[in-house]
Amino acid sequence: MDIEDIVSQDNSTAESPDVGFRMGASATTAAPGNAPGRLAEQVVGELLTLIPAGWDRLDAAIAMTVSDEAAQVVASDGQRAVPVSLTARVVELLRKLRHQGAESAEGPWWRFLATVTRSGGAEIEYDYGVEPFPDHQLFPAAAYVADLQVYPRRKLPIWLAAYIGHEDRQIRTPRQAFADAQAGGTTGAIEVPAEEGLPPFPVLWARWAVISAAFVAAKSPRGPRITSALGWFEGSTRSGSTVHRLPHGRAVLSGGVWNAPSLDAVYNGGAPMPQFFRGAPEWVADPVLSPRTSNGLLSFCYWWDGNTWYRGESPPVSGLRDALPGVWSSDSVFDVLTQIVDDKASSWLTALIAAAETGRVTRALLSRTLSGDNFDVDSSYYQLILAGIAE
Repeated sequence: MDIEDIVSQDNSTAESPDVGFRMGASATTAAPGNAPGRLAEQVVGELLTLIPAGWDRLDAAIAMTVSDEAAQVVASDGQRAVPVSLTARVVELLRKLRHQGAESAEGPWWRFLATVTRSGGAEIEYDYGVEPFPDHQLFPAAAYVADLQVYPRRKLPIWLAAYIGHEDRQIRTPRQAFADAQAGGTTGAIEVPAEEGLPPFPVLWARWAVISAAFVAAKSPRGPRITSALGWFEGSTRSGSTVHRLPHGRAVLSGGVWNAPSLDAVYNGGAPMPQFFRGAPEWVADPVLSPRTSNGLLSFCYWWDGNTWYRGESPPVSGLRDALPGVWSSDSVFDVLTQIVDDKASSWLTALIAAAETGRVTRALLSRTLSGDNFDVDSSYYQLILAGIAE
């Protein structure tokens, strides 16, 4: 059975779900006036018995499918923490509690998160996969497929649906790229109009580099980064991209917008995968594509042939904005940098951006712009050296 078929089935035979005491923001909440579910009370009671003598609190994160389970349970007293083993009784109760959630719109929860204290306080949250699970609580895809056979759902979070059902449909090995290019050439590629707002690659690269340099100077773990041939960016909303600089003035820009409608249509609606590489030349292949291809979450791919941007069945440039740093114009770069650099340096910022776009940034100019002991000018300038825009 295809994953789209499993997801689209309805399941309405299970009992009503239990709900907890004080629910987290992403949990299913009780209807007004309803008493806490008896099963949830039993789970909390059993968790309380796991708190060792002399300890005050227990935090539990338990992931489950019909075939697998993984638990992380820790007791603490505000200063110390110690792991605690989960009992078979708690697992049994949680499986019953999960089964009772099958009738809800979300289906059974994937993770049960709880905090209980010796004084009697309890917080419960049911995780339905809005955000990806931690690696240590992510099961093999087969575990989720087995769960969907027992508890079919109308829809899955896109990341989870892709994890289960991408089937390597976004992979483009060099061999595949060569065969496709030989068979179809560049037929079907769309020339990206300049008015869509994607800068020519040399300008985009320079802007990416100067934004990277600013974030590195501020010692921020966020923001883009750049090397001599690769720029990468992961946004706070889980959208992101890579840009690879290739010989002969070529480049490949690819990535993914979180919860992209096109991918929702593929994984939850059974639509065909967009032909992101339609008309792409043979040098557009896995080694220079976003790692998102490996988990089925690529939602766009553009390539620069030395003069013009092209795309296959990728969305227009307006659909990429969450996945790129603010490279769209000199003004957008300025807006990003003013969030890092003091307003007093605004005149130097304008000069820095102009110098970056012409590939002539000096250490003196960067030092004037990023004045103060809080900035790591050396590491910042090194970003510009790698990008090839420093004098």
